[in-house]
This record gives sequence, structure tokens and C-alpha cells, in this order.
Amino acid sequence: MRLLTKFNLILVLLLGVCGLIIAELAYTFLINNARREVLEEAQLMMANAKSVRDYTADEVAPLLEQGSKANSFSPETVPAFSALATFQHLHDKYPDYEYHEATLNPTNPAHHALDWEADVINYLREHRDKQEYSGERMSVKGRTLYLASPIAAQESCMQCHSVPSAAPAAMIAKYGSIHGFGWKQGSVVAAQIVSVPMSLPVQIANQAFHRLLIYLIIAILATMIALDIGVYYIVIRPLQLVSDTADRVSKGEKAVPQLAVRGRDEIAKVTASFNRMRVSLEKALKLLG
Repeated sequence: MRLLTKFNLILVLLLGVCGLIIAELAYTFLINNARREVLEEAQLMMANAKSVRDYTADEVAPLLEQGSKANSFSPETVPAFSALATFQHLHDKYPDYEYHEATLNPTNPAHHALDWEADVINYLREHRDKQEYSGERMSVKGRTLYLASPIAAQESCMQCHSVPSAAPAAMIAKYGSIHGFGWKQGSVVAAQIVSVPMSLPVQIANQAFHRLLIYLIIAILATMIALDIGVYYIVIRPLQLVSDTADRVSKGEKAVPQLAVRGRDEIAKVTASFNRMRVSLEKALKLLG
């Protein structure tokens, strides 16, 4: 087996092992980075929904209530209604994202928290210092990433959610007087929850990982070619010249020129040693003759 072949086998082994380690570390980094990007987009959606809720509660609801009849009820005055309606427009651009305002004791049954959402709300109740909570769960879409933010009952909520007698008659007629009451001001009663399948960050990470693999393979091949060229001209070619010259001398050729010594490395020392040995051999042959 030739020296260059042995060198390439060792190089392939070393670069292959290093490449696998780099690929594993890179994929973990890309998955975490993609997950962070998805969470950042979810945070923007959450902030947008919160802004819509606050604007509806502070600006829109008072105007609608002033222009409406007594004891009337307009869904547009409910912050959750506005937030959900606004998110539907975002959903066209971000179809993988889902938004839900889950409530433990809602007036509208559509906002009733699922079991896992109830667990999230109770966690936020117990950890009032947390303004955001993220995690993963299994769903019909597979592994799903979610981001939750607590919703505390405000003073403006009490008119509709304290006792049935204080709520608008139209709301009672629409939803009944059993659910959605007994809220306490300041307590966490619901959560804004943005969910997205883990397939999205995985897809983002896979696309970046495939590009990285292509660049890594190109870099490894370029490195091997560059090292092969360097080894050939720095090591193999000078040794081959020494070998060819030694072969000619051993066959009795006398007009073989001396080898040029370039540099001070080990190859140059081998070449210089060969030249001295050849001179010594010629002198020895002359003495014998």
C-alpha cells in the first residue's frame, strides 16, 4: 500500500470522526436555535394579542358600551374576542401556529380549558412571578411546543364575571348564569396559549443542517486535496527522487547527479545523508578498484 493511500485512510478516519462529532453538536445547536426562533415568534404573537386585549378593554369597549342599550351585550367588547379575531388574520401567514385563550371557568364554552391547559393555568397560579411558561406536549399533530402567558382578572372583568346579577341581561340570555362567574380580581383565571408543532423547528433545523453538511463535506474534500498535494510535493516526491537515485546507483550508473538539498527539514536531512553516503560509496569503490 502506498504512503499516500495510507495517509488518506488515516485522514478519512480522523476527519470522519471529527465530522460526526461536529455534525452531532451542530444539529443539537440548530434544533435549540430553531426552537428559540419559534418561541420568539410565539412571543411576538402573544404580545400582539395582549396589545389587542388591552386596547379593546381600555378604548373600544367603553365606546361600544356608551352607544349600546342598557343591559345589551356585544362580543366585540370582550378582549378575548378581539384577540382571537386578530389572530385569525395572522394565522393565514403562520398556519402552523394556534392561539387559544383557555379559561378555567369561562362564560363562553369555546374558551374552556382542556386538561393540559388547566394544568398550565394552575401552574401559573402557583408561580405568580412567571409571566411566561413554555413546554412540550403530545397532540394529534405529534410533539407540540407551547408558550403560555397568564391572564389575571381585572377590575373591568368584574362587571361580567363577579355575580350573575351584575352581568348584562343579554349576556345571561346568550350564555346562561351558571358558568363564568365567581372570578376574583387579581387572580389568574385564564392563559394565552400559543401552540406550534415541533415539526416546524425540526424542519427549520433540518434545512440548515443539510446546508451545513454540504459545506462540511466540501470543506473536508478541499482539505484532503490540499493536504494530499502538500504531502506529495513535500514528502513523497523528494523521497521518490531519493529512491530512484538509489536504484540507479545500485545498478552501477556512474553519471547520476547529486540530489538538490532544499531547506532544513527531515526530508532535506535524508537527502543530504544520501548524498554523503553516495560519495563515501564511490570512494570505497575506487579504493577497491
